Formats: sequence, C-alpha cells, structure tokens
Amino acid sequence: MSGGSSESSPLSGQNSFSSLSSFKDLELSSESGCLSIVVLGASGDLAKKKTFPALFHLFQQGFLQAGEVHIFGYARSNLSDDGLRERIRGYLNGASDEHLSQFLQLIKYVSGSYDSGEGFELLNNTISDYETSKNNESGSYRRLFYLALPPSVYPSVCKMIRSYCMNPSSHTGWTRVIVEKPFGKDLDSSEKLSAELGKLFEEDQLYRIDHYLGKELVQNLLVLRFANRLFLPLWNHDNIANVQIVFKEDFGTEGRGGYFDQYGIIRDIIQNHLLQVFCLVAMEKPVSLKPEHIRDEKVKVLQSVEPIQHEEVVIGQYDGYKDDPTVPDESNTPTYASVVLRVHNERWEGVPFILKAGKALNSRKAEIRVQFKDAPGDIFRCKKQGRNEFVIRLQPSEAMYMKLTVKKPGLEMATEQSELDLSYGMRYQDVKIPEAYERLILDTIRGDQQHFVRRDELRVCDDLPYMCTSFAIGSLVNNCLTRVFCCFQAAWEIFTPLLHDIDAGKLKSVSYKPGTRGPQEADEMSRRMGYVQTHGYIWVPPILAKF
Repeated sequence: MSGGSSESSPLSGQNSFSSLSSFKDLELSSESGCLSIVVLGASGDLAKKKTFPALFHLFQQGFLQAGEVHIFGYARSNLSDDGLRERIRGYLNGASDEHLSQFLQLIKYVSGSYDSGEGFELLNNTISDYETSKNNESGSYRRLFYLALPPSVYPSVCKMIRSYCMNPSSHTGWTRVIVEKPFGKDLDSSEKLSAELGKLFEEDQLYRIDHYLGKELVQNLLVLRFANRLFLPLWNHDNIANVQIVFKEDFGTEGRGGYFDQYGIIRDIIQNHLLQVFCLVAMEKPVSLKPEHIRDEKVKVLQSVEPIQHEEVVIGQYDGYKDDPTVPDESNTPTYASVVLRVHNERWEGVPFILKAGKALNSRKAEIRVQFKDAPGDIFRCKKQGRNEFVIRLQPSEAMYMKLTVKKPGLEMATEQSELDLSYGMRYQDVKIPEAYERLILDTIRGDQQHFVRRDELRVCDDLPYMCTSFAIGSLVNNCLTRVFCCFQAAWEIFTPLLHDIDAGKLKSVSYKPGTRGPQEADEMSRRMGYVQTHGYIWVPPILAKF
C-alpha cells in the first residue's frame, strides 16, 4: 500500500486549533525524511480513543505531513488494514470526509504476538517496504513506537523492538519508544521495570509519559498560585479548612475488569494523577521555573506527607463489578477510594487533603476543591448556606470558580450562594484546547524530552530529592518543563504500605450502588475531616446567551 498522497495535509480548521500551533514549544521540527509511527496495541481502547485521535489532530494541523509519515498498527487481533480503519473511524472527529480519508489511507495494520519474533519481523519488513518506496532525498528514517499496552508486556515488547525493528544503522535517523503509566504496581516493581527498559534503550530513545498532567487546568496551577497576590496570604492552614482532589467516572470497567483488577483505583488514578495534582496545590513557591527548583519543592511536599492511617481510608467496590467473568469472585480490588493525606509542615499542619477517585458514580468529573474556613462573627446568619470554596474543574467543562455568599436581589436583606466564574468555553470561545496526547507525541517526534524523564531520574536511592523530576506549568508559558516520573517513585513510597495492606485483605472494600456518590462511609469520613457540603447550590456551566 502506498504511503498516501505526497501533498501536505490541508490546514483545515487551523483557527480552531490555534491554541496548539501558536506556542513556541510546538513548532515543527526541522527534521525531514520518512517518519514511521507504530501504535502497538492498535486494537485496544487507549489506541482508538486517544492515540489515533491525537495523530489525526496533528495531521489536521499540518504537524504530520502525508508525504513523510506512515502509521502502522500492531496487535494480536486478526484485522485487515480496512478493518482497523473502520474500528477507529468513529473516534476521529472534526474534519471533512476528504481529510479523514486522507488520514486513514496512511494507516496499515500488522497482526502478531507480543513475545515472538515472527510478528515483529513482519512489522519491520512492512516498515522497511514503506521506507524504501519513498523518494527520500535526506536519507533519514525515523521510527516511533507508541506502547498502548499494559505495563506487564513492556519488557517483552521492548525486547522484540530492540531485536527486530530498530532503525537500520546504515541509515541516519532514530528509533524512539513511548511508554505510559502505570509504572509498576509498587515501589519494587516500578524500579524493576525501569531497570529492564534501561538495559534495552539509551535514555534519548525512551519517553515515559503521564498524559494527565498535560491537561490545561492542571498546567495552570502554578500560575494561579504564584502569579496572583490574591492567593498568597490565603493559601495556608489559617484560612483553608480542607482540600479535596476528586476524580469521578460514571461508568464501570466495561469489559476491562480483568485488567483493572490487577491494579485498582489507587494505583490507576490516585497514586499518580491525583498525587501529582496534590503536589502542585501544596508545594512552596520555587526559586524559579528551572526544573531542579520545581523538583525540590515537590519532593519536599512528598517527604512531608505523614504515613497514611487506616482510619482515614475508605475503599469500595460497586455492586456488579464481580459479574465480569474476568474478575475473581473473591476480588477485594477497590473501584473507589478516598484517602486522606496530611502534610507535616508549617503551611499545612492540620489541613486534610482528601484524594477521591471512583468508577460507576453519579457523574463524570475531575476537580480540585479548596474549602475555606467559616468567616468569624456570622452577623448575616448565613453559615448554614455553605463556605467559600475555590474550585478548579479539570474536566469536563473546564472552569475555575469561587463560591461566595452574596446578597440575594430584592428588598430583603437575604443571602445566597453564588460564584465568580471563569469558564473556558465562554472566555476562550475561539480556542481549541489541545489534548495532552497531541503535545506529547509531537514532542517525541521533535526529540524534545522536556516533558519526559531521564533514566537517572528513575532510580530510588538515598539522594532521591536530588534526582527527582519536576512538573512545570506547560502551555501558558513557552518553557514547558514537565517531568514527573521520579516523583512517582516518591509517591510509591507513600502508597506502597497501604496497597500491600489492601492486597493482604487488612482493609476490605465496602459495596456501593452504581450511579451514587460512592460508599456512604466516604461521605462520613469527609465530614469527620471537616468538609461542609453545600446544600441547595449547584454550579451550572454557563452557556452563550442567544440574542
């Protein structure tokens, strides 16, 4: 099959994607030549929902040129080229049929196993056929492998890539490999996985990512905290009663129970995504935006976290989870967890950080909720209406809003809860916020590792604070410095004892009904931690007025 048209892809919808193409750190690489992008696990959920749509959006914007790039899907499923194209077609939105057809014609499928050489030898021959078919004046051959696979197969797949699919030494160019979280199941397995991959590839060939920290509102946290005088005197235990960092999904495992049961919600969400957000909420102001300065402050916070207490943990499992035939009948794996972290330092002493995540709940959202203490001297008798809260809604309907008590319009001196609202859909109507995957894949093609992590940052040792990575503010400044993995190692040190206790059955998952807020025990624990729920107030994303 040909590599597609030699014409550059049209920049249709360029204005709607200006948020991505306007940043200096997303400029096109000066490299040229054949680019082969291989998506391993091409028939899986991650590939069809995230990886291929990200590649499609890069193609739409002209970052991937039809005359240079070809995309190869590899998986065990018995599919044809057209079969894979049809499988992912429904997830590629926002373009004309012509542009969609141009992109799909760039995709070819190869079937094979993940632990034998036959399939990878066929994959290499297919890539080589494409490379030799192009009139490549530069003589540069670039190969990018995206592992949209469970970490358990990373070592075997990487061995196969190393043995059969590397860019030939006779050609200039490179071979690069992208791996995603979860990086192991505890501290020991994470370190072991890092060592196995490090034996196969040089550091400039490995790109370890956590896509969640590429989200726009997460990247905005440092700007909000340290560029606004308003928050500086308020961000401490004198004013803040508690902080909640919440991740909710309104669906269950949906046929992926066997895979999910190996990890559970703490390993899947809390130990990595939510804990990194916690670091950005709780860290001190760094000396500068240099990686080492941000790194030092994040690690200080992680080192200040006290051991997690069993009485400040609630784990749950939704009714029907074990109906999945791939889930063991005796499974104790939590699909919901609420964990309290306490930071032993001058700023946060006594403030509980409640990290909550769950599946099959009553809504889908991710948010940070900073609840302030009651105003002293309640002359308006409005205490029962609720507290001030600063809410950063990460997804969906990205927004930041401050819940305030205000006078209710009318002749009476009555109060009610309202908000000061910055909703991105209203304020930035002409801006398409790029998905994190788009940025990360493009940076890998460009060889820009500022969003990724070096091997020496992965080791756990006595001088961890000096080896830990950093996370910087991303798309609101040109110099993105996101590097997160070593802080995940420190995160494993916090959560590994709890995870081992859950695995050993020392903590039991309580049941909860799908479509609810989760276990009642979790709400009771939040109340014990001092959280006051607002009744009668619901934030509604604003919509454009129609004239």
